[in-house]
Amino acid sequence: MAKFKLDEIDHQILDMLIDNTRVPFTDIAKKLVISAGTVHVRVKKMEEAGIIKGSSLTLDYKKLGYSFIAYVGVFLKNTSQTKFVLERINEIPFVTVAHITTGKFNVFCKIRARNTEHAKDVIFMLDDIEGVYRTETMISMEESINDKKRLMHSIFNEM
Repeated sequence: MAKFKLDEIDHQILDMLIDNTRVPFTDIAKKLVISAGTVHVRVKKMEEAGIIKGSSLTLDYKKLGYSFIAYVGVFLKNTSQTKFVLERINEIPFVTVAHITTGKFNVFCKIRARNTEHAKDVIFMLDDIEGVYRTETMISMEESINDKKRLMHSIFNEM
């Protein structure tokens, strides 16, 4: 696949889509003073190049009753069990993110729960997976930074 070169219009389109993935192409076009067709073609090219991978919805988990966030480091008995353990972790819907990591933990997970009692239950589910030696939990007191735009702008400035 040939390297796709982004220009300033592409950057501005991505900037608006990061703010709101549901923004109509016509609104983007009006703000950038280009045609909606141009926006559509550029987005399609970025999708085909793999720069844009789908779109996502941001939920307010607090309003849904899942305001408790914890990070759980998972220690495995053997690294050869990683795939099996990840398959079991994937069956726990309250684990929203899992990374294979280097360093202290073999796997690092983000969990969302209703409260501390529910979080304890989720952590026990992780502990009970065959192949898990132990876990270590850190409670998130506040998500202070969650900004995709700063990284995107930094990447654009390097190009």
